[in-house]
Parts: sequence; C-alpha cells; structure tokens
Amino acid sequence: MAHTTFLSFLSYFCIFLLFHGSMAQVLGQGCTWQSSRQGGSIECNFDKLQAIEPLTQVRSQAGLTEYFDEQNEQFRCAGVFVIRRVIKPRGLLLPRYHNTPGLVYIIQGSGFVGMAFCGCPETFQEYQCQSQSQKLGDVHQRVHQFTQGDVVALPAGVAHWFYNGGNAPVVAVYVFDEFLLAGNKNGVLQPGQNIFSGFNAQLLSQAFGINEQTSRIIQNQNDERGEIIRVDKGLQFSKPASGQLSPNGLEENFCSLNPRKNIEDPNRADIYNPRAGSITRLNSQNFPILNLVQMSATRVNLQKNAILSPFWNINAHSVVYVIQGQASVQVVNNQGRNVFNGILRRGQLLIIPQNYAVLKKAESEGYQYIAFKTNANSMVSHIAVKNSILRALPVDVLANAYHISRQEAQNLKNNRGEEIGVLTPNFPQSTCQSYPTRD
Repeated sequence: MAHTTFLSFLSYFCIFLLFHGSMAQVLGQGCTWQSSRQGGSIECNFDKLQAIEPLTQVRSQAGLTEYFDEQNEQFRCAGVFVIRRVIKPRGLLLPRYHNTPGLVYIIQGSGFVGMAFCGCPETFQEYQCQSQSQKLGDVHQRVHQFTQGDVVALPAGVAHWFYNGGNAPVVAVYVFDEFLLAGNKNGVLQPGQNIFSGFNAQLLSQAFGINEQTSRIIQNQNDERGEIIRVDKGLQFSKPASGQLSPNGLEENFCSLNPRKNIEDPNRADIYNPRAGSITRLNSQNFPILNLVQMSATRVNLQKNAILSPFWNINAHSVVYVIQGQASVQVVNNQGRNVFNGILRRGQLLIIPQNYAVLKKAESEGYQYIAFKTNANSMVSHIAVKNSILRALPVDVLANAYHISRQEAQNLKNNRGEEIGVLTPNFPQSTCQSYPTRD
C-alpha cells in the first residue's frame, strides 16, 4: 500500500512538472543547469545525476582524509568540493586555513575546535602557580567544544584546528564553496607542505625572534606524520567554565561569533511529525556566522517508509550527504525529465542543482541526511502539503489545468491535511480512490 501511495503521489508530481512546460517557463532555464558561482557562466547539461563516493584516501599518523573527485562535472557546476575526515582519539588536525569558506558536519565523536580571527584579542589565559603567587602563562583565543550533530562554520582565510579529546574517532564531512576562489583549483585541498617550509630559514628566524635551528624545525621538512598528528600526552589549553562567557560590544558582533551550532537536537527542529520525522534548518538568521560563509544547512530525519514532500531549491544548489539509512530518491529537471532515480545510501553524496525538483521516500531502516546549501538563507518551494504551490492555487485552476474533476482537484490539493514537509507513509484511502493510475 505504501508503495502504491508513493507511485500515485509521484504521478501527480510529474504531471505538475510536465504540464505545458509550465515549470520551465516559470523557472526560465530550459534543461540546462547554468552556474555563475565561479565568476563566469558554466553550462552543464545533465541527462543523469550520479551518487558520488570518495575517490582517494590519504592516511596520517592519527587519522585519514578522503577526497571526493573535485573534477567531477557536478562538483564544478555547483561550485563546491567535499572531503571526509577521520580523526582518531588524541589526534590533532594541524592548524590550517583555506581560501574558500566551508561548513563541517560532525557525523560522530566529540572534541575541540580553535579559530584565530585576525584582530581579535587573546581572551583565554592560563596561570601558573609559583609558591604563593600566580604567573601568567599561555594566552590564546577562545576554544570551542564540538559534539556529534554540530555544524562548524569555517570562514575563508581563518586559521583553525581540530582536536579529538574523546575516546572514539571523530568523523566529519567538509563542504567548501568555491564561489570566491580565483585561479587554478586543481588539487586545492590535496595535502601540502607546512606554510613555513617555503620561507628562508634565516629570514624566518629573524621574523619570529628565534634561532635558525628552531626555524628549521618548525618548517617540518622531513615530517612524515601527515596532517593529523597524535598528541601522546593529550592537548593542554585553557577551556571556559560553564556560564563564564559574557561577550558584548564589538566582540559580540565579530570576535565572539560562535562557529558551531547543533543541528541534530530534536528540540530545535523547525518541522516535526511524530509519525514521519523532522527537518532542522541552520541559516544566517539563527546562526549569524553563516553571513561570513554564505552557506546554510538542513538536516532531515525520515522514519521508516516516510516521504519527504516534493520540493525544489529556489536560490541554492544542494549537496546531500547520507548519514544513516537509505531512501528511494527521484530528481526531475524543470522540463519534467527524470535525471536521477535510484537508492541513495549511507556515505554517498548527491548534488541537486538549483530549481531541480526532488522526491524522497525512506526505506525500511529510515533515512537521515544533511544538505549543505550554497546560500546563507536558502529557500525551498514545496509542491504538496500545507503552504505549498498546490495549496496556493484555486481548485478550478487545478481541475482545468490537469483535466480532472473538481473532487479530484480538491483531493490533490488537500489530501495531506495539515502535514508539512515530512509525510506519513499512509493516509486515508478515501482521499485517493479517485486518483488515476499512471505508468
């Protein structure tokens, strides 16, 4: 029954897209996906989209990094590239910065992330006790604790590091936006040398006020530990006590921006259906640092056989990463042509172009995914359910447009009642008896 319901629902979904080419006229893009996110227009004709898995793997002393193929045409047109990283317990991802903004989703594990915002004060201090007095020790900028389900924002050009302070591996997926990246992007995230290694050791020693031997050591020219190193005795740094922070003024606006926010907490869900699942969105309205990154994220949790209401992204491309389970996924371009029809599984990626319509149905084990959007305030347009395109149209418009009776149009428009976003796998049969069966 659930399968029959899904097919009936899908038939009207496709009819809606195909009717007199109306969607193509509304969206004005034909069957060509045009991207201007990298400074010039790129025309990409996709007969089929493909689920994508990591292409290469680079191991380090305390972890590994998996790279998706950034030369894949789908990545190029969306203007994004993706990596997946595993950090073992006591593993430290060495400080680095990227010339593109990005978002990190913590799939599992917990630890700490530090960022060095240029011009901001070092507000965290350590004191060393000496007999009856205290001596100021290390000072540094704020360190943030992260946990499973967190989204961490990485502004372009901001140095950052990650440390696994837990007992289980940290697994994270990174999505970087190439919109502001100029020049040759080949191998942009492939592991390279320490930034100090390119400088003259003598000049480097003068710049830092250190001896030349130390300058050669920090260049790490013969260091084979990789980009994730093991800290045998654990990492020591100053951490804030609960309730200790009291930001204000300029620091509240910039220097104390919180770079992490949990998207997995069910209490923060924007849409919740106890019989179907939930949707949680992060954008610049509820996560201000996304104004610097110009990206957003949506996490969807579908229960067994639940359906995600068909929709399209109005103002962003979407990079979908499957966290758990699997789903039947269909993607239709704005000419009504099916460009993806298959099962999307855990660990796979699917890039969904802006204005391509999507319909998803969870399999028996459920389906959880996170979608990275290439706009800080991404918007979607739902085709069915409450607050959707069909609900906005008069019954007579639907009846005449699709050549169906008023009763059938009424059912088409209101068959899902007050449901929003995530749909239960079954609904009353009486509302769908008049639906025609279409192959």
